[in-house]
Amino acid sequence: MRIYFDHEKLDVYREAIDFCGWVGDFLPAIPAKAAAKDQLDRASTSILLNIAEGNGKFSARDRARFLQMARGSALECAACLDVLFMRKLASEPQVAEQKERLARIVQMLIGLLRKFSERAEVLREDEAAYFIEHDYEHEREHE
Repeated sequence: MRIYFDHEKLDVYREAIDFCGWVGDFLPAIPAKAAAKDQLDRASTSILLNIAEGNGKFSARDRARFLQMARGSALECAACLDVLFMRKLASEPQVAEQKERLARIVQMLIGLLRKFSERAEVLREDEAAYFIEHDYEHEREHE
């Protein structure tokens, strides 16, 4: 697809548009009554819209605000996938692959936030130690 706008050049936008496309292909297989289905549709769209709108802002503060909203929407998508999996409306491989994609999106957004926000140091999703600590704590609970 031809690039017309600056946000279309961003790797995070391209990754998010691929995720949004997957959601569009995936949603028809889910029963209409699943609330997480509608929420996944809205949240996946919100990632893209906030990246695009934020990239068009002139001040770093405004840009960071929209990137934070995009990050929140990506995390919301991950939670929707968890709900769909737990309700047996999505398979583990489907959910795992897309949560990996969402983790990449969140990491890219955090990288952009570090550029535009003084408060970005409180974000932890991209720290390898965070995942290791979490896994270790989880293993200790089952000893």
